[in-house]
Amino acid sequence: MTPSETASENNSPEKWQADILIVDDIPDNIRFLSNFLTDQAYQVRKAINGQMALRTVNAFPPDLILLDINLPDISGYDVCHQLKQHSATASIPIIFLSAGNEAIDKIKAFQAGAADYISKPFQLEEVLVRIQTQLKIQTLQEKLKDQNQQLKKTLEELKIAQTNLVQQEKMATLRKVVAGVTHEINNPLSFIACNIKPAQDYINQLLVLIERYQQQNIEPDPSISAYLNEIDLEFLVSDLMNILTSMKNGAERIRTVVLALRIFTRLDESGIKQIDIHECIDNVLALLQYRLGDSNDRTKIQIKKEFGNLPLITCHAEQLNQVIFNLLCNAIDAIDEKISSGNYAALVPEIAITTEFLEPAMAEIRIRDNGVGIPEQNQVRIFEPFFTTKPAGQGIGLGLATNRRIIEELHGGTLTCHSVVGEGAEFKIQLPISPFTPSSTHSRDEDLGAANDGLNTIDRC
Repeated sequence: MTPSETASENNSPEKWQADILIVDDIPDNIRFLSNFLTDQAYQVRKAINGQMALRTVNAFPPDLILLDINLPDISGYDVCHQLKQHSATASIPIIFLSAGNEAIDKIKAFQAGAADYISKPFQLEEVLVRIQTQLKIQTLQEKLKDQNQQLKKTLEELKIAQTNLVQQEKMATLRKVVAGVTHEINNPLSFIACNIKPAQDYINQLLVLIERYQQQNIEPDPSISAYLNEIDLEFLVSDLMNILTSMKNGAERIRTVVLALRIFTRLDESGIKQIDIHECIDNVLALLQYRLGDSNDRTKIQIKKEFGNLPLITCHAEQLNQVIFNLLCNAIDAIDEKISSGNYAALVPEIAITTEFLEPAMAEIRIRDNGVGIPEQNQVRIFEPFFTTKPAGQGIGLGLATNRRIIEELHGGTLTCHSVVGEGAEFKIQLPISPFTPSSTHSRDEDLGAANDGLNTIDRC
């Protein structure tokens, strides 16, 4: 096949785009190759020494380099080696053209990073085919690189989708569990809560009756006197009042927790609505009261609240509650870990919750603890899905990833973290006061109506 036939067969729009740099110190060789490759629809540039080649490549990287080994300033091996050291030029295929035909010459060329080696004298058709092969390999490598990037992007999207699915399933399960639990609790609780006050009144009336009998019978029957001494009537009356008060407080506590559960999961609401963020924080704290109080292995965690003057916030109430809940749970975990390691000394375990209005229309929520803190190398990864520093079985690494998605993707806000090991961590939420249009509609979860009816029964009592 003649060069003209080869040119006709391979003349395509892609060849006009291929840019080839010829590096040779013999002008006739450059001219000979340049004319031939130009006829094949390639763009051709030239360099007559190694330094000129390096400057040319660094300024405008070509698609392929034809490189002579014996150059007047530095060898082709050195040129190839330097180009392969830099990421911007390392992927450029280099074909050595050399009069050396010894095995050692070829070995040194490939060790320097050459893609191919052609010995002089050569056939033009051979040079053309090898150029086409390397350009094709280069094109395939670029496609593979693009595919890898696309696969990586798809994998990240799949991770996010998986996180979302897990989160949706968890919240759906939580709604059902809370709906069932609140319904079962509220039925008996309503009887207790509604009957404590009448029972208290009846007991008071009976006690008044006993007192009047005592006043009328100054000298009671000896058996009655003995029984009064046995039961210690004065103590019994006092303790009975305490028991009734404890029952009332306990019923109120259960009612508060159930109400907090309803508000936390927003059983009677879904979608977007206006909420009082301070009310949400207080209700989450009510849910976590059992973890904040005194226990056998630590003192009570102090809650320090500094609430600013915030308006109602338009948001996904259920999801925002979850973010606050997760962040407070993490703060408690960090404090418990520090206590168990014996590093608190004279410090008091504390969680500080601060809210502030930021101009022009942003709300800021800061949750700071004085726990163990987060190592610097982990701070850049804590928002990655499935990354966790907790022991196996205590966390799957979805909490903070979900929190960031809720704040940033659903609300257009930001969630950041600042931490110092041994001193604690602070998570900062910033979100718009009204990120959505006023026309946003709300829907009702009809399947949870029974639970709400039970709660309303208590409210009416």
